Amino acid sequence: MAKGNGGKNTVRTVEQLVRPVVEGMGLRLWDVRFEKEGPDWFLRIFIDRDTPLDTDTCEAVSRAIDPVIDAADPIDQSYYMEVGSPGLGRRLTRPEHFGPYVGQKIAARLIRPNADGARELEGTLLAFADGNVTLEGPAGPVTFALADASFVKLCDDEDLF
Repeated sequence: MAKGNGGKNTVRTVEQLVRPVVEGMGLRLWDVRFEKEGPDWFLRIFIDRDTPLDTDTCEAVSRAIDPVIDAADPIDQSYYMEVGSPGLGRRLTRPEHFGPYVGQKIAARLIRPNADGARELEGTLLAFADGNVTLEGPAGPVTFALADASFVKLCDDEDLF
């Protein structure tokens, strides 16, 4: 297992370690992120299920995966581990995230402006295919590569965005 890379390999390794534990508890692994904030690193594990999550469930998952991660020791530097829900405004980061939300309102920020000069996009999710997101915006359909977006998130509650 790759240690100390701080990037996608760390996320992939942790995901492989924790997915069986999370799924064995009847939950879905939504996402894993390894992020630096100021001087600190955070390993964030997002879990989901069809019914609302509570803090007891997050704590149970944390207690179950902590020894698995410790035994494998895939991360060289010190970090804080957090287990939580993707919540409202959840980021859509993987192909499997998009299908259930077709017809829902999403927001995206592109890394660079598109051909129309836009970086901030909002609209209704129409499709996700071959790595491309299509949304119905105010001026009509817009398609962009997921890789060209710094984020795509669900706008569950209009009052929050």
